Amino acid sequence: MKKITDGEFTQLAKYIKSHTGINLKPEKKTLLIGRLTSLLDELNMQSFGDFYDHLVKDNDGALLSRVIDRITTNHTYFMREKEHFDYLVDQVFPYLQTSVHNRDLRIWCAASSTGEEPYTLAMLLEDYFGKSIVKWDKKLLATDISLDVLSKAKEGFYIKEKVDAVPKLWRLNYFERFEEGYKIKPNIRNQVIYRRFNLLEPRFPFKGKFHVIFCRNVLIYFDGPTKKAVIEKMYNALEYGGYLFIGHSESIDRNHSKFKYVKPAVYRKV
Repeated sequence: MKKITDGEFTQLAKYIKSHTGINLKPEKKTLLIGRLTSLLDELNMQSFGDFYDHLVKDNDGALLSRVIDRITTNHTYFMREKEHFDYLVDQVFPYLQTSVHNRDLRIWCAASSTGEEPYTLAMLLEDYFGKSIVKWDKKLLATDISLDVLSKAKEGFYIKEKVDAVPKLWRLNYFERFEEGYKIKPNIRNQVIYRRFNLLEPRFPFKGKFHVIFCRNVLIYFDGPTKKAVIEKMYNALEYGGYLFIGHSESIDRNHSKFKYVKPAVYRKV
């Protein structure tokens, strides 16, 4: 395993934070070495100093994307934190059905990972609205900073073990079965628009505001000021009455946020 000097770690951690918001504290040095050593070997680089020099010259962001994949945990699955989706169906969808008079419904998954979350939302929408869904203009945006996970999400293919816990009716209605696994059917896949997006952008460039934002298990990677800035931009990106869902291991400081607390990991713009 390669070694990293304090100076190399500081340099690399500062670059990663400034470009992604991910806050790597000194105690994460061993983790960084473990996660990136194989990448350095793949690139035939002898030191983290050489790697940093290569990284800052990476104009298209492809190498940074690979770094993000290594140092973050893209652990996700269909219906993860199921109580969120139950609340969505029981409370949020009925509210939106009666309050969004122009039937222009906008939902944003701000950390799509490999697609399980946005596809879960697309299937829930299909189930809830049924045949009347054709009368709605649905915009389900899914973004991530990682090019690799976005590529996998767009493909919509999952090994059998990933889909075993999905309700049987969903497997029948929304998945195509192959010997190697399952693929999301086109009518569900086409409901999701995937884009690369960095939550550190100074302004979110979306034309319309969202009714629901899912930003789960992302804030844990940010320090206090970065987290506060992202939450404020999320608030501004929501319609009044809209909902923000974050991870159950995350929270929002209600003394310094305009969001109203609804229940654990669920907040509302009022």
